[in-house]
Amino acid sequence: MTSPRFRAAARGDAEKVGLLHAESWRRHYRGAYADAYLDGDVVQERVAEWSARLADQTGTATVLAEDPAGLAAFVHVMFDKDDRWGSLVDNLHVSHDRQRGGIGAALMARAAAAVASHAVRKAMYLWVLEQNTAAQGFYRAIGGTGLDLTPVPPPGGVPQRLDGVPLMRRFVWPDLPDVVVR
Repeated sequence: MTSPRFRAAARGDAEKVGLLHAESWRRHYRGAYADAYLDGDVVQERVAEWSARLADQTGTATVLAEDPAGLAAFVHVMFDKDDRWGSLVDNLHVSHDRQRGGIGAALMARAAAAVASHAVRKAMYLWVLEQNTAAQGFYRAIGGTGLDLTPVPPPGGVPQRLDGVPLMRRFVWPDLPDVVVR
């Protein structure tokens, strides 16, 4: 497989980022998000969300991993989101056929480098669905520590988009050198 090329996202990348985001949610968020929501307009909604995010990237960094087949993965970081935990890795999504190849770890390392360069507090955290044990294993393998659980907020603030009361776990990297690149 070809090694990906990494670059900062631009405004024109919103559609492909939104498509990968929606595909990832459809694959990994079943049971937490309602099927009717995931099978509905989630692509359109994600593209709209990424259009807005990439139009104004103040206080954030979005890094893409691309190969000849297209977008393989992306990471999005919001700098200094929390006084205690630091910068929020708000999204890390790797195309299903490119998982377990090191792209996620490379993107997390790039997220850590962006935080080191642009954030006041040199720490990161993220939230992962409690049901997504594979992702939790990955975050532990690259130095993250799983902490508290809290209910998942409904996408777009619409409670009907959730399936029950799913939980999410916070993972933290209190010192950026804790991010391990495999």
